[in-house]
Amino acid sequence: MLAKKIRQILIDKEIKIDTYSQMLQVSQPNLSQKLMRDNFRESEMYKMAELLDCDLEITLRDRKTGKYY
Repeated sequence: MLAKKIRQILIDKEIKIDTYSQMLQVSQPNLSQKLMRDNFRESEMYKMAELLDCDLEITLRDRKTGKYY
C-alpha cells in the first residue's frame, strides 16, 4: 500500500527511482526490492516522507466501532 503511494508521489514530483535511492542513501536495487515487497520499518517510512516533503500519518481504526485511534 505504501509502495504504490510512494511510486505515485515520485511520478507526480518527477523524481526518478535512482535519484530517490540516492536521497535515501540506499542502493537502487535495494529500494526497488523494498518497494516490490512493500516492507518498510517505521523509521524508513518517516524518512521517505520527509525526503518527499510529505507528512506521514499512521492511524488505527477499531474494526467494530470505526473509531480512529
